[in-house]
Amino acid sequence: MYRAYQFAVKLYCRPAMADMRACHKGVPGFLARQGLAFVFFVFMLLMRLLELYSWVLLAACIFVNLYAFGILDNRNQIVWKIGMFLERVTEPVLAPIRRMLPMPGGMDFSPMVVLLIIQYVLQPGLVSLFRALMYH
Repeated sequence: MYRAYQFAVKLYCRPAMADMRACHKGVPGFLARQGLAFVFFVFMLLMRLLELYSWVLLAACIFVNLYAFGILDNRNQIVWKIGMFLERVTEPVLAPIRRMLPMPGGMDFSPMVVLLIIQYVLQPGLVSLFRALMYH
């Protein structure tokens, strides 16, 4: 974590020193730089978590399809554990969306809706929040 924090300081904070001095009057440069680096670190961490969850959601969709077509056997303990892990991680997000969506032809569109929400609502909202915090 500390290396990522140092990377955030090097990547974003040093080029933005002139803007920081204009924005943070009365705050010493070191403290302003550290605060900016922390905000950047939290932003990058949240973005990576959203990206990781998107990949887990795609893996769960592939796993369910492989299981449904009989390619994977649930009697195998490793397959069962992977399936339970993926279900426990994705089901709290997918279940409320499944209740709202109709299931035409038995197709489950909830993973696609969650991925679209992540890509077009959460990530752009996080970017705009980060920009607002940086230029405030």
